[in-house]
Amino acid sequence: MRETSAGNGAYDVAVIGYGPTGVSAANLLGATGLRVVVLERDAEVYSRARAISTDEEVLRVWQRVDLAERLKRDMLTDRPVDFVDARGRSFIRACPTPRGHGHPPQMFLYQPALEAVLREGVARYPNVEVRLGHECVELRQDTEGVGLTATAGDAVHRLRAAYVIAADGGSSPTRARLDVGYEGRTYEDRWVVVDTEMLRPWPGHDRLRFRCDPARPAVDCPTPLGHHRWEFPVLPGDDESYLTTDEAVLALVTRYGIDPDSIRILRSTVYSHHVRFAARFRAGRVFLAGDAAHAMPPWIGQGMAAGVRDVANLCWKLAAVLRGELPETVLDSYEAERKPHVKEITRRAVFVGRIITERRPALTRLRDSVLPVLNRVPGFAQWLQDSHWIPVARYSAGLQARPRTRASGRQIPQPGVTAPDGTRVRLDDALGGRWLLLHARTATPQPLWNVPSLTVTPAGSSPARGTLVDSDGVLLPWLAGRRAATLALRPDAYVYAAARRGALLPPPPPGFAPAQHPTATSGG
Repeated sequence: MRETSAGNGAYDVAVIGYGPTGVSAANLLGATGLRVVVLERDAEVYSRARAISTDEEVLRVWQRVDLAERLKRDMLTDRPVDFVDARGRSFIRACPTPRGHGHPPQMFLYQPALEAVLREGVARYPNVEVRLGHECVELRQDTEGVGLTATAGDAVHRLRAAYVIAADGGSSPTRARLDVGYEGRTYEDRWVVVDTEMLRPWPGHDRLRFRCDPARPAVDCPTPLGHHRWEFPVLPGDDESYLTTDEAVLALVTRYGIDPDSIRILRSTVYSHHVRFAARFRAGRVFLAGDAAHAMPPWIGQGMAAGVRDVANLCWKLAAVLRGELPETVLDSYEAERKPHVKEITRRAVFVGRIITERRPALTRLRDSVLPVLNRVPGFAQWLQDSHWIPVARYSAGLQARPRTRASGRQIPQPGVTAPDGTRVRLDDALGGRWLLLHARTATPQPLWNVPSLTVTPAGSSPARGTLVDSDGVLLPWLAGRRAATLALRPDAYVYAAARRGALLPPPPPGFAPAQHPTATSGG
């Protein structure tokens, strides 16, 4: 075997795995200027379309690396969601409503196309080295970094990185090497997932239907770029190998009035649903992310989204530590912030799954008769969605100042604002992914904080240096509703600290030494 070696300290971060979580991490880290290496066992984008939707918060993450608008061109937006009974009658109908992140609340996607665009994004960064066809087979940690051994054919490569992000999937070999448990359960039901090419549209092809038929539930989902997805459970007595054949799939699909000539079956695969969490998300200098850290059922489309949120939380912290802006202990806040939110999302996914897959006759009759009545009550569908769909992340532990306020641990909404030069932009583009003070209407000096500062002025105000005009009328009411006149925002737009008008903010985190931005207004 041929053996090569990258010198000590060659990389700041190594990313193991190049699915949606790993490629998002590579983009986020690439944008910081860190030296990054990606190790991916497979030579090509995985061809199976696993994730089928995402949400506005995830697009806000991809916006940070200037890919959101390109990605949205290949997505379907503003599609209603129907829960229908065995006869196709809707008993819950909902249209996801925006939560203020500046993008459509729900978007359907075709995962191979999405990953291809994200990989094109990584190619913009000369500081990111992508090694496809390289399998990481060994990790060795010490006080200065991590040694990695990767194989590619008959070649062995030895590398070093200060930190490692393991995004190598639910069966994560890295997690196993670290001897980190993966606790939870695997559901007995297995599901056939069918990806098709839509040759001719049919009535209702463009809406998501959860077909809650106790005889055989199904997921009937539009996906972009001329595709459509179905999912069916493998029932007791089914021949699993037969159920994945074109003949069996067409028999299932035609139950819903779909002409077999309207689709071309691309692939059908059997999956199991899991509810699992890694015992810890961090092991020394190695961090688990995405499915390597957690697995959930697919019912609310949050598996991929949770992985993207993981690396959005982690990558800016790694950059801050490597630059000496924050102490290494801040990395413990990754698990403290992400794990509770992932657990809550998973709990809600399980709840929605129970509605869809319930097969006991008495309960399905009750569901099918009561929920349509409640669905006619104004606001019920929205309440159900808000209460049991995707929870808003609010970090109650981790990297927030004490004492906590109504704004602490929340991500500030992202409306359109008018920048100092008079251009209209999304808020995050004006904030610039940095530590920053945001003042409502007038600035209160904050001598403890040596970071850039911006003041939000009301809609209709004239643009001026050091200000953001609240063009959509969102920011000032949001601040007032949380009794905050000054915010200390983290680079991910979460509130580290807040203060009322005329009051001082709590001090920055211990060891805080932010990089200076010469173009910013500083000091507060």
